Amino acid sequence: MRRRDFLGTAALAGASLTAGLAGPSSGDAGTQRVIPKRKYGVTDVELSVIGFGGIVVVGMEQLEADRIVAESVERGVNYFDVAPTYGAGEAETKLGPALEPYRKDAFLACKTTQRKRAEAEKEFEQSLDRLRTDHFDLYQLHGIKDVEKDVAGAFADDGVMKMMLEKQKAGQIRFLGFSAHSIEAAIAAFDRYDFQSALFPVNFACQLKNNWGGQVVEETRKRGAACLALKAMARQRWPENAPNRGRYGKCWYQPTSEREEASRALRWTLNQPVTAAVPPGEAELFRMALDIASGPLEVTEEEVEQLRAASDGLTPIFPL
Repeated sequence: MRRRDFLGTAALAGASLTAGLAGPSSGDAGTQRVIPKRKYGVTDVELSVIGFGGIVVVGMEQLEADRIVAESVERGVNYFDVAPTYGAGEAETKLGPALEPYRKDAFLACKTTQRKRAEAEKEFEQSLDRLRTDHFDLYQLHGIKDVEKDVAGAFADDGVMKMMLEKQKAGQIRFLGFSAHSIEAAIAAFDRYDFQSALFPVNFACQLKNNWGGQVVEETRKRGAACLALKAMARQRWPENAPNRGRYGKCWYQPTSEREEASRALRWTLNQPVTAAVPPGEAELFRMALDIASGPLEVTEEEVEQLRAASDGLTPIFPL
């Protein structure tokens, strides 16, 4: 499988980033401004800079899920990301009906943790049914960590990639991507196939303190792929006896819940060459991200130094 030759990739990626930094698009959703959009890699597709993570609807009644999806669409969100493992399938079963009225204008991304074709095919059909759709705009290898088990396994003769390629050829998948928490696995996946995007942690503390993660961001830029950011609003691993841990039960890490720090952290990520960021699965934090991204996205040198100083005293979530 040979990589495409993306001439002018750097220029296109830079133009996309600059467009995103210009601030929100004109128009409003009620009294709030619409979330801006950026290009998905070198395609003509544009995604909202804030993505809706399906974990948000886990634990909600269907009417509540319907409302938060409708609110998100009204505010300019068109990028929705979900997986069958979120809430043991609950995210898909709640998101499907909630998103159905808006599906034709939405960019729907799904994933699979399966590495064998047979199991993955059953899961794929189940996800289509739960999400009330006939195709996915993006389908991803989910959570690749180990180069041999996850990457080589997916590309084996009986691996999931053959199924994904066939579904793409049949029109049931538009773009192929992966999510990863490992630099080595992400680079290995790109070396195997010309994926259109990588869903990867782009976090201030990981990069400013540990110099971790920027390598994959740069790899996506060089290849003309889209970088979709995870963990932009992660602060650090949970400290022992943290008083607010119970409040954010969907986060395996301590989020940046204080508004000013959360704003600096999210805008720092959105000032990297990324297409969009998917906030934590807590509705409170997701709405906070929408509010932040509705304003100017620039981050000042002083704010970067504030984040750098803060990261010195933190235990970043990566590398694990």
